[in-house]
Amino acid sequence: MTLARPARSNAGFDLSPPATAEKAALAAKLAPDERRVLLEHGTEAPFCGALLKQKQPGAYCCRLCGLPLFRAGEKFDSGTGWPSFTAPYDPAHVEYVEDRSYRMVRTEIRCSRCGGHQGHVFPDGPPPTYRRYCINSVSLEFVADGAPLPDRLGRGAPEGQPSR
Repeated sequence: MTLARPARSNAGFDLSPPATAEKAALAAKLAPDERRVLLEHGTEAPFCGALLKQKQPGAYCCRLCGLPLFRAGEKFDSGTGWPSFTAPYDPAHVEYVEDRSYRMVRTEIRCSRCGGHQGHVFPDGPPPTYRRYCINSVSLEFVADGAPLPDRLGRGAPEGQPSR
């Protein structure tokens, strides 16, 4: 049974997926490595991601559609070589998909609005969630606190959240 996606998250963001033409326009702006990871479910090499050592307060947004996926306060150094988080920005902002590639069973994380591949979640994180959201840097855009969040689909940001 698949649960229906809410029209808006509890954080107030519009979660309706982009139209085919909108998604194609967003995808056309991606660099080849971003396209390979976000659209083709690839991964970047460990310890090379631009956001691995990012420590500023802010939000990590989907590189494709701009939906905020993780908060900087949830980021931790897992030692795995990819940015890791203990929880999403809002539970409705990520979707979980069983991934049986490479003879493993894992849980893939996708942006719930555009379906862009982010990484995987594992049950070996720190308290309180004991989850490790292992995310590709090229799947994310960091936005420092106080800076406007991306609004690539022109939907506006929730009250109190500036958009750009």
